[in-house]
Amino acid sequence: MELLLDLHPDLYPLEGFRRRQVLDWVFGQGAGSFAAMTNLPTDLRTELATQYHLNPYREIETVRSTDGSVKYLFTLLDGRQMEAVYMPYLDRKTICVSTMVGCPAKCAFCATGAMGFGRNLTPGEIVGQVLAVAGGEGLEPRELRNLVFMGMGEPLLNYANTMQAARILLHPQALGMSKRRVTLSTVGLPRGIRQLAAEDDLGIKLAISLHAPDEETRNRIIPTGHRNSIAEIMDSAREYQAATGRRVTFEYAMLQGVNDHLWQAELLAGLLRGLVSHVNLIPMNPWEGSGFESSSETQIQAFYDALEERGVDVSVRRSRGKDAGAACGQLALKRPGAVSGSA
Repeated sequence: MELLLDLHPDLYPLEGFRRRQVLDWVFGQGAGSFAAMTNLPTDLRTELATQYHLNPYREIETVRSTDGSVKYLFTLLDGRQMEAVYMPYLDRKTICVSTMVGCPAKCAFCATGAMGFGRNLTPGEIVGQVLAVAGGEGLEPRELRNLVFMGMGEPLLNYANTMQAARILLHPQALGMSKRRVTLSTVGLPRGIRQLAAEDDLGIKLAISLHAPDEETRNRIIPTGHRNSIAEIMDSAREYQAATGRRVTFEYAMLQGVNDHLWQAELLAGLLRGLVSHVNLIPMNPWEGSGFESSSETQIQAFYDALEERGVDVSVRRSRGKDAGAACGQLALKRPGAVSGSA
C-alpha cells in the first residue's frame, strides 16, 4: 500500500474538485484517515483506503520544554526512529524536520552523528512530520509557516526525496509555504549546493554548517569533511549566491578550545569576504558522551566581536528545549534499535 504523502499534489489519484477536497483534508485540516473525509462519497473513501495510507508512523512521543519548544520522536513503520522539533515564537511557528534516520556525516559533536546512518526518509515521511506536529499542537498544518531541514540527516545526500518534500511544502494546494521561510541546512556538499542552485522552481534558503574555518579543525570535528575542502565549499556558496541572489547562512557550533579562538574568527571573516552572508554562532547543546563542551559566554562574545569588527553580519542563536533534549538525536540515541529498526 502506497503512502499518499509521498506523491506530489499534482499526481494525487483524483482530478479537479475531488483532488482539491482531498488535498484540503490532508494539508488544510490534517486528516489522518480517509474515513474522516466526510464530504467524499463513501465508496470513494473506501477505494482510496484500499490503495493508500496516510500515516507514516507507528508511534509518536513528545517531550515538552519549559520554553515552549517540543521534541517529537517518531517511530516509523519499520521500527526505526527519528526526530523533529517544534519551536513557537511570538511572531512565528517553526518546525525543524529530519531527512534521514541517523546521519552519515558523523560530526563529532552531534548526537545524530553518533547514531550512524540508518536510511533515507521518503518525501511523505519528511512532510508527515509537519502534519503530525501540527496535530500534536492543536494547529492546522498551514499554521506552521517556517521550516528548516536541519534535523537528523544530511538533506543533500537524500536529494531527490528532500526536493520532492520541499515541492510539496511549497505547493499552493498543499502546505503553501513561502520559499523565503524554508531553509535547507547542509554540512557543505559542493555538488549538492550547485544542484540546489539550479532548482529554478524552488529558491529555498541555504545554510552551511561550516563549524571551522581551517581544514585541520574541520576535519577533526567533521570526519567526513576531508572529502570537500573549505575552498570548494566556499566556491559553491558563491555560485549559489550568483545563481539565486540569496544570502547564505553559515552555522558555527561554538566548541570550547576547539574552534573558538580569535585567530579562527579572523580566518572565518576572510573566507566570507565578498559574500553576502550571515553567521549563526551556536553554543553547543551538550549531550552525554560527546567529549565536547560549549564555549564560555565570554569567549562567544569575544568571537562575536571579532567577526563584527571585520564587517561580518553575525548573531548568537540560542538553543531551545535544552531540558527536552533538543540537540538532534538525543532522544533517539538513547533507544536501542533506533537506526537498525529493531526497536
